[in-house]
Amino acid sequence: MSKTLDYSSLESSKWRHLPPPPGFTSSSTSTKTQPKVSASSSYEQLKEKRAWDLAISPAKSLPMQAFMLYMSGGGVQIFSMGIVFMLLLSPFKNVAGINSTFAPFAPAKSDPKSLSTLPLQKITYLACSILTLALGLWKCRSMGLLPTGTGDWLAFETRGQPPEIALM
Repeated sequence: MSKTLDYSSLESSKWRHLPPPPGFTSSSTSTKTQPKVSASSSYEQLKEKRAWDLAISPAKSLPMQAFMLYMSGGGVQIFSMGIVFMLLLSPFKNVAGINSTFAPFAPAKSDPKSLSTLPLQKITYLACSILTLALGLWKCRSMGLLPTGTGDWLAFETRGQPPEIALM
């Protein structure tokens, strides 16, 4: 013996006067309450949002790169040098290809390869790339590869005559 549910009785039940649950919109109410947004403007907004995601992507990878630098150690070995080299090279690649990187996200009415297209996103992308470069330079400094002390420049220092010889 199988029971079947009769949903037609719900229309005349005591539950039909309840408000809909939060977030629920029926097809008849959604057309009345929501304003019409053109598909092209929503597509442009989506492209702009994706451009912002791309602009901060170098900053999103900084924690992982810092962890890789930490794990590579402080000595000058081939593994740590390879990681530092790739970390220092990536910001220059990013800056060189900035226009082609943001070309898919350019608005329809502008030149995609122009430097003036999406300027805020490009400046943010450049700033995040500079942060990556700063992290690489900090690692080079901590490994002793950057000449920051006076002892690093001794080969270029000129010395005067010793006082004993100068008196003769």
